[in-house]
Amino acid sequence: MAIFMSKRRSKLSRKDETKQCCFCYSYLFKILYRIPFAVFLLILIFVWSSSATIISGNVVRVCVSSRKLSNLYCLSAGTEGNFEIPVPRNNFTNSNDDSNVKDFVNVFQDKTDPAIRTHVYNDAEDEAELAKKVVEDILHEHRSWRADKNVATCEGRGIYVYDLPTKFNKDLVGQCDDMMPWSNFCKFFNNDAFGEAIPELGQGWFNTHQYALELIFHKKVLKHPCRVYNENEAKLFYVPYYGGLDILRWHFKNISYDVKDSLSLELVKWLESKKSWIQHSGKDHVFVLGKISWDFRRVNTSWGTRLLELDQMQNPIKLLIERQPWHANDIGIPHPTYFHPRSDDDIVNWQHKVIRSQRKSLVSFAGGARLGHPENIRSILINQCTSSHSETCKFLNCSSGACDKPKPVIDLFMESEFCLQPSGDSPTRKSVFDSLISGCIPVLFDPFTAYYQYPWHLPEDHTKYSVFVDQEEVRKMKVNVIERLMKVSEKEKENMRRYIVYELLPGLVYGDLDSKLDKFQDAFSITMNNLVERVNTLV
Repeated sequence: MAIFMSKRRSKLSRKDETKQCCFCYSYLFKILYRIPFAVFLLILIFVWSSSATIISGNVVRVCVSSRKLSNLYCLSAGTEGNFEIPVPRNNFTNSNDDSNVKDFVNVFQDKTDPAIRTHVYNDAEDEAELAKKVVEDILHEHRSWRADKNVATCEGRGIYVYDLPTKFNKDLVGQCDDMMPWSNFCKFFNNDAFGEAIPELGQGWFNTHQYALELIFHKKVLKHPCRVYNENEAKLFYVPYYGGLDILRWHFKNISYDVKDSLSLELVKWLESKKSWIQHSGKDHVFVLGKISWDFRRVNTSWGTRLLELDQMQNPIKLLIERQPWHANDIGIPHPTYFHPRSDDDIVNWQHKVIRSQRKSLVSFAGGARLGHPENIRSILINQCTSSHSETCKFLNCSSGACDKPKPVIDLFMESEFCLQPSGDSPTRKSVFDSLISGCIPVLFDPFTAYYQYPWHLPEDHTKYSVFVDQEEVRKMKVNVIERLMKVSEKEKENMRRYIVYELLPGLVYGDLDSKLDKFQDAFSITMNNLVERVNTLV
């Protein structure tokens, strides 16, 4: 019976078919006509806001700003740690973009407003140039906030430190023995979070953990000369929440997202009850977070929290060891190094030691391969290094535990002209700052490792302190990095090293808690002066 019916339907005349189609179209039009224009507009807005930013191609793979993105640039868990250069055909790279780029909606954070701008580009070069321009515009704005000098007066520059409930900071430190399955994390919180002293390296050297910045900054801001105890006298509000420790305590445990996000949500609720927060919607508030920005932007991954994805967190200033390049209120500040000088003399003595150091090797690399990540160039660099003359390139294999103690790493950098600094689980590396304070010229392969990160502490002209080699050239075996570095003249190396040691070094270290620096500004002083300068332009 079903077959018979099908045959009869297939024999409908062309005229009948036309009438039937017209009837369907007419009926559909009547339905659509009855949908209010406002509803239709809302549907369009939803589709628009659900899109994501993907700048694709062989040199651009960026995922930013969308909460709907299914393949966000990965967090420090390292699932997709390699971050490509979003700037083809510029002064950073000579590679050509020869791939077909998928037409897509590119969403960028507006550099002055948390609202999102959306642009559609059909050409990969347009996409890349827009990405580069947005990042550079934001960095230019960040540099415009820099204070002209170390301001001696605190008039109109009051800094208020919230006395948060201990669950947001002190209690997190108390869980240090349960954060790392393979070691006791608590030892790194000794000596005001600087860690155990390293007397063999000299005065002011400590085994400081790379995630200790939240504690160090908090302790130092409590002693800042411009600190006030009355909210009404404050220009800047410091929120001492240890968000990085909040992430670490759950990283190796199988718990729900609700548990991971619970403390962040409690913090926001606590702040929203404060008149000081409501007054300027948090614009005059600052957070220091001791992990990379992506760790606080969890989307479709089990790692991290959603702290920086919350609507309430878009206005405050966030200081991080690695910033999200398209968020104007993310500001990169240096990773904590092992050196924490107490006086100007400590800095001067170390500068003299660095300048006089005998550089026995042309190049060194302290790190490990990223097995299972063929797009990472580390294995290629290790092969180029170990294949060269033993005195030309030194390799310290961190995969075997050789980098667990600071002294072997600092000794290696002190004896090297250049230090290779490829990306690891994320673009930035603490090792970049360890090499700089050792007078070892960093060789960078991704502009996001430093050039697009630290506008208050590193100059816009990156040729003054580093050498750049395009990672695409390395990946495609178009360049031998060791051979290229052999071509750098002695004069060029000397100029870069002297600039690093005498101009940059003091501003890259966090001084001792009781440091008395008159001739120099450390990384903390530079940051605080610029923060107040920024807030003065807002409120």
